[in-house]
Amino acid sequence: MHLIAYRKGLLNGCCLNKICTNTIFRRGPWLQMWRSNKTSAPKNFKNYENTRQTHNPQVPLHFNFAKDVLEQWETKEKDGQKSSLPALWWVNDEEEVRWSFEELGFHSRRLANVLCQVCGLERGDRVFLILPRVPEWWLVNVACLRSGTVLIPGTSQLTARDIRHRLQVSGAKCVITDETVAPLLESVASDCPTITSKLLVSHRARHGWGNLTQLMGAVSDEHVCVDTRSEEPMTIFFTSGTTGSPKMTQHSHCSYGIGLTVNGRYWLDLTERDVFWNTSDTGWAKSAWSSVFASWIQGACVFIHQMPRFDISTVLRTLSSFPITTFCTAPTAYRMLVHEDKSRFQFQALEHCLCAGEPLNPEVMWKWKELTGLNIYEGYGQTETVLIAGTFKGMKIKPGSFGKASPAYDVQVVDDDGVILPQGQEGNLAIRVKPHRPFSLFTEYTGEPERTAECFRGDFYLTGDRGLMDDEEYLWFVGRADDVILSAGYRIGPFEVENALIEHPAVAESAVVSSPDPIRGEVVKAFVVLTADFKSRDRKELIQELQIHVKSVTAPYKYPRKIEFVDDLPKTVSGKIRRVELRKKEWERKTS
Repeated sequence: MHLIAYRKGLLNGCCLNKICTNTIFRRGPWLQMWRSNKTSAPKNFKNYENTRQTHNPQVPLHFNFAKDVLEQWETKEKDGQKSSLPALWWVNDEEEVRWSFEELGFHSRRLANVLCQVCGLERGDRVFLILPRVPEWWLVNVACLRSGTVLIPGTSQLTARDIRHRLQVSGAKCVITDETVAPLLESVASDCPTITSKLLVSHRARHGWGNLTQLMGAVSDEHVCVDTRSEEPMTIFFTSGTTGSPKMTQHSHCSYGIGLTVNGRYWLDLTERDVFWNTSDTGWAKSAWSSVFASWIQGACVFIHQMPRFDISTVLRTLSSFPITTFCTAPTAYRMLVHEDKSRFQFQALEHCLCAGEPLNPEVMWKWKELTGLNIYEGYGQTETVLIAGTFKGMKIKPGSFGKASPAYDVQVVDDDGVILPQGQEGNLAIRVKPHRPFSLFTEYTGEPERTAECFRGDFYLTGDRGLMDDEEYLWFVGRADDVILSAGYRIGPFEVENALIEHPAVAESAVVSSPDPIRGEVVKAFVVLTADFKSRDRKELIQELQIHVKSVTAPYKYPRKIEFVDDLPKTVSGKIRRVELRKKEWERKTS
C-alpha cells in the first residue's frame, strides 16, 4: 500500500517525470533479448588460480559506497555508458516498481536529508531498521551510507523483547519500520530513552511517527554525501552465539563496500547486464551481501519479489516470467523446489544458480541439474566476513564440498591453538589474520572485547565451524564447533530458546540442540525437564503449548520444532549442560 502512496504522492508530486512513466514494466521484449544472450561461461575471470593470485584490492583512506560506487553508475547512466536495466526492480502480485541508479540517488538523497535535517541525526548515530522486502528498505540503506549514520537491520519476525534488547544495547536514535511492527516498537519505547525519532513507511498517518513519504516530499533532493573514512563504522548486525544475548557485529565502510567485490564479481559473476534475485530476508547480512553491495558493485539489477514467506509456486512463476539471469537462495529452498513437476521449470533467462547459509545435499544438486540443466554453486561465509569459500564458475564441482578459499582470504584448517593441520584432517575452519588482517573482516563485536578476542587463535580468526581440506584444496563442512543451530539458513543460538522455555511454568530445565531434518537440513530440538506440577499433563498438548509460548517470547523462526521430555540432562562435573552429548545422540539417530 505504501508504494501506491509513493506513486500518487512522492513520485508524481516532486521528482523526475520519467520515474512515473517507467514504473510498470512489460516483460516480453526483455525475455526475448535474454534468450539470445544466455551463457554459462565465466564473465569476470578466466580461472580460479589466476584470480586468487592477482586479487589485491586497494583500500583508500576515505570510501563511501554511495559516492564511490552508486554515484559512478549514476554518471555512467546519464552518459549512456550503462545498460538500460534498472538498479532496483521490485514486484509483488499486483504491481512493479523500477528505479534507475539516477532515481535511486534522487530518492536516497531526499531520505538522507530527512535523517539529517528532520530527525537531527549526526554522523555515527545509529538507525534501527525493520522493514520487509519493500523498496524503502533499499532507500534507507543508501540514505544511511550518504549521511554517515550506522544502519542496524532487523527481521520483521523480532518480538518486543528482541527489539527492546537491540535498542537498549545499540543506543539507536532513530527507528524506521512499517505499520506491522510499529506497535511493538511503541510498547518498548519507554524503556529505550536514546530514541529521538520514529519514521513510518505507510500511506496513513500514525500518532507519534513521522510519515516517510510525506517527509521526503518536503525536503530537498540536494545532498552532499559524507566523506567517510574507510574504517569508519557503517553497519551493525546482531548475530546469535552459543551463550549470552546476540552480539553486535560491526562492519566498516570498506569491509562490505569494497570487500564484497569478491562476491559480486567472482562468485555471483555479475555484470551490468544481469538481473539478480536473492531471496534472503532483509534482516540478515546475506541481504546486504547480495542485494545491496555485491550486485551494485557490478552495476547489476537487483530484483525483489515481495513474498511474505517463501512460496514454491511464486518462485517458479517468477523465474519463468522475468528475465532473471542469476538466482541465489538457501539450500532448504532448493530441497523444496526439486520435488516439483519438471514442466514448471521453464526458466528461459536463468543461467547461474547459487546457494549459501547451510550445507547443500549432493542429491539436491544432481536433481536440480536434471530439472534445469544448471549447476548450483555453493558459497560459505558469515555475518563477520565476506565470502570465505565457494565454488566458482569454471571450477570443478565436488558435490558435498563448498569449494575453495575465496580470493579475499587465506583459509586454512587449524587445531584449537591455531596450528595448520594436514590435508584430510578435521579441524577449525579459519582465516589468516597475521601478519596482515584482511580489511573485509568485521571490526569487532561492539562493546564486547572479550567475545571478540575469543574468535582468534595464533595467526587465525576461527569461524566456529569444523571442516577439512582435501588434497585439491577443496573445503568440506563437518559441523559447528559450538552449539549454534543453522536451520533453513537461519542462525539460532540455543541460549535464546532455552531462555524463552524457562519462562514457562512447565519447564524446570531445558537444553536446545540441532536435530536432522530432510527439508531444513537441521531444526531446533528442545530436551525439557518438567516441573512437578506438569508431569501428568498430556504431552502432545504440552508440546504445542511450549511451541506457541516460544513463538510469543522470541522470534518465531527460533521455536523448537521437536520437543522431547526427559527426567534429567547430561552435565559436566561443574554443572554445565553437555549439549554436545545430546546433539550427538540426535545425529546418530539419522544414521542408525
